[in-house]
Amino acid sequence: MNALTIPKPEANSGEDAFHRRIHQNHMFGLWEIASQMTPHPQPQMLPWLWDWKTTESLVRESGTAVPVGEERRAMQLFNPGLSGAWATTNTLIAAVQVLLPGEVARSHRHTPAALRFILEGSGAYTAVEGERVMMEPGDLILTPSWTWHDHGNETNETVVWMDGLDVPLVKALNTMFFNMNPKQQPPLTEPINGSQRLYGHGRLSPTWIKGTTLHSPLLLYAWSQTLEALDALRDREASPFEGVALEYTHPVTGGPVLPTIGCQVQLIRKGEALQARRVTGTSIFCVVQGTGHSVISGKSFAWTRGDILALPSWALHEHACTGPQDAILFCMTDRPVIKALGFWREEAYADNGGHQKVSEEFQPGKG
Repeated sequence: MNALTIPKPEANSGEDAFHRRIHQNHMFGLWEIASQMTPHPQPQMLPWLWDWKTTESLVRESGTAVPVGEERRAMQLFNPGLSGAWATTNTLIAAVQVLLPGEVARSHRHTPAALRFILEGSGAYTAVEGERVMMEPGDLILTPSWTWHDHGNETNETVVWMDGLDVPLVKALNTMFFNMNPKQQPPLTEPINGSQRLYGHGRLSPTWIKGTTLHSPLLLYAWSQTLEALDALRDREASPFEGVALEYTHPVTGGPVLPTIGCQVQLIRKGEALQARRVTGTSIFCVVQGTGHSVISGKSFAWTRGDILALPSWALHEHACTGPQDAILFCMTDRPVIKALGFWREEAYADNGGHQKVSEEFQPGKG
């Protein structure tokens, strides 16, 4: 809710004296704030794109400008519409993190849930609760809430990934907790990629492990398996709004990978222009391959590999692949929270054959 301005009542006015009294007692009449109840979401966050050309140059520069110490070398993507808040959308933060050869990022834990989507480099790892999870480009790696985790790079190449966390949501609920581990790297207690060996077989799960968790017990969703699944469906009829879209799911329950963050991957086939719609909740897209554009509320955002795009709630949006190969987008979203609270809505755009008219082009760095 936007901050309310207390009016200055005129002297000797019975009505204004009343309003002065309720304001002085930290009250407002509904008749004064009814405009806050909008007929549809009116987000302050802006649709925005961080282009990889700029980000990549900052990635290279950060390697010498910023040492890895108690904090990670992670560049947070702040949405320019959110007045300097630590937020890429109202509920999510994205960042680009860099780990140089030989570096270790110290173990810690926090209540915000986190994920890593690997952009560049092979062979580095995230260790989660004693399990070392190895990184390859395109892999999705989970760091569930309040789990000890550290990162290390024992290779000779720089590794880059996109972080995703529900920090703005945790802050809004005032449930932020953080601990630095006394040990830089706790001892390993599980086999490397052990959770993938147990749970990385589709909906086939071990029967001898009882109980389940809100978050997925599978910490590594390998890109090789994801790409194979997309390729198998490439020639099938798919969603007119999302293309061939697949959700990363909890291998036991079939629910979202994290209770507050959902993840999807979508294939937009060469020459395909998806139709426009609105949905409640926010999303962050990362372009895995291909070139194309998204139209959000009449503004066109041209994108290519590595670009990151933020989508506000209830913003009319559509995607199209315009390059010589299929496009693939990774998406993280607050949809699990929206659906759990009963706030999910979607609305297709019926005009102009389901496509918006473009009124302006987004300029990277300028908007």
